[in-house]
Amino acid sequence: MRSRLWTSRAFRTLAVDARSLRESRPFRRLWVGQLISLVGRQITLVAVPFQVYSLTRSALDVGLLGIVQAVPLVCGSLGGGAIADRFDRRRVLVVTQLCLAACSGLLALGAFIGHPPLLEIYAVVALAALVGAVDAPTRTAIIPNLVGVDRLPGALSLNIVLFQTTLVAGPAIGGLVIAHLGLPAAYSVDVVTFSAALTAVALLPPQGRSSSERERPVAAILRGLSFARRQPVILGGFAMDLAAMIFGLPRAVFPMLAATTFHAGPQGLGLLYAAPGLGAVIAALTSGSVARSKRLGRIIVVAIIAWGLAIIAFGFASSLWVALLLLAIAGGADSFSAVCRTTIMQRIAPDELRGRLTALYFMVVAGGPNLGDVETGIVANAFGAEVAIVTGGALCLVGLGAATVAFPSVWRYRSDV
Repeated sequence: MRSRLWTSRAFRTLAVDARSLRESRPFRRLWVGQLISLVGRQITLVAVPFQVYSLTRSALDVGLLGIVQAVPLVCGSLGGGAIADRFDRRRVLVVTQLCLAACSGLLALGAFIGHPPLLEIYAVVALAALVGAVDAPTRTAIIPNLVGVDRLPGALSLNIVLFQTTLVAGPAIGGLVIAHLGLPAAYSVDVVTFSAALTAVALLPPQGRSSSERERPVAAILRGLSFARRQPVILGGFAMDLAAMIFGLPRAVFPMLAATTFHAGPQGLGLLYAAPGLGAVIAALTSGSVARSKRLGRIIVVAIIAWGLAIIAFGFASSLWVALLLLAIAGGADSFSAVCRTTIMQRIAPDELRGRLTALYFMVVAGGPNLGDVETGIVANAFGAEVAIVTGGALCLVGLGAATVAFPSVWRYRSDV
């Protein structure tokens, strides 16, 4: 009996706090709608590099997808946060979801026609990145108003569970769809699944600002940047994540590894993209004690160290299943880091600046991997995929050390909640 009671208490301590899903119907609707929609979105994010590599057989061309997305993502994030703070966030999401669906429709049309020019693929991907830079921070900025402060850490952990689950299901399904039905079907699935997100957003209560005062766009952007600049804990978290993602996320060589090292085809490619997400889902589901910790900054540092070491080991893997295990470990470490970084930022940011701060966060977590694709593609093109992976993992640890020294407040951070 005592053993059973201890097990139950341990489970409640480790398990993610899911009360926000039970208590908030709007949050539950948004969560489920985005779960369905983002699975389709992740299928497209696997289909695009597969298509580019199939057309060019070049890791560098796949890596260039990163810079194609990074530039509009940075520009869109600077204005996207101000948009999320100025307008009804529900209406903003309706527009962004329709635009993203249109982008996936254009990719599907190109795949149906045959072999679209590489520049056309780059152009559509760039447009989708620009729209996504408005969509993602707006979705996250809505959450505190739907669940309340006391349920915020659990809701943010559930949001990470949602995203990482789609990183598992989307690539795995995408690999199967591409292998058996082709690229047009993969893009078409993404278009159809956007209907779930649109329905969930339409059912949300109004999310407009109560204040009648309107800042000028440039002034609004500058106020958000000024606030972030005065928060060394937030800046330090950004710097640490950039070190991990720019140098330590070798997804640009996944198509090459699947085709040449592991000889696994599109299904193996889907598994490579899915593995970090699987580890992240498991970590996020057991992040209850992490989210309740007062020493969130120290968890960030330790988690990124684990990420870098796992990526270095991945560079030496010759078996697909060993590689998948190491990527899952890396994904779990990244999930713990993300829970802590997001919780710190949402606690510090006031509601009137939350969209802008969330946009900056999105610029880092999405822009870092895109820049990393370019770095990995260049090194892999010159020295090989394995060298790109191992050196990237090592540089991740070096960058983390530099960020920890530059922003010691991250290590010292202690929550009073």
